[in-house]
Amino acid sequence: MNETTKTLAMLTERLAALEAESAVRRTMARYMALCDVPLGALEGEALAGLFAAGAIWEGIGPQYAGKFGRLTGHAEILAMLTRYLPPSPHFSVNVHFLTSESIAVDGATAKGRWIMLQASGYVDAQAELISARLEVDFAPADNGHDWLITYFRTERLFDAPWHVNTRKPNP
Repeated sequence: MNETTKTLAMLTERLAALEAESAVRRTMARYMALCDVPLGALEGEALAGLFAAGAIWEGIGPQYAGKFGRLTGHAEILAMLTRYLPPSPHFSVNVHFLTSESIAVDGATAKGRWIMLQASGYVDAQAELISARLEVDFAPADNGHDWLITYFRTERLFDAPWHVNTRKPNP
């Protein structure tokens, strides 16, 4: 293999890793937007389309292991998630923020880590901020450009009361 061929192969590999990182980031952003309330940011998309067929969604740590447990496959994962989303009367508002991102791509697999802040107002008028550590594994979708969640782990780090500002602005 000559130098030009080696350089081209290296650049192709690096480009594929960057494209995979971008696809992983888009999948997580779509997941969070679809979990936000009110919905509508991604009209026509469905949570099921973000997960591989045999995906696992797991709550870990002392606060989430018992609450969520380990769910396998679209049916179990979606049954749990939809308990919290409209038309279910759970949240009046729910917004997710991701930070401290780290994505590592290794060929046909990727692993992402984030710290999530979730600002939630509930229909019973309570509100709280929740922080969780997310570790998520991904694999490429059959379409060649999207990446799907294969293993989603969430661990609650802390929660705190939050006041939803309902004051009207001054004229």
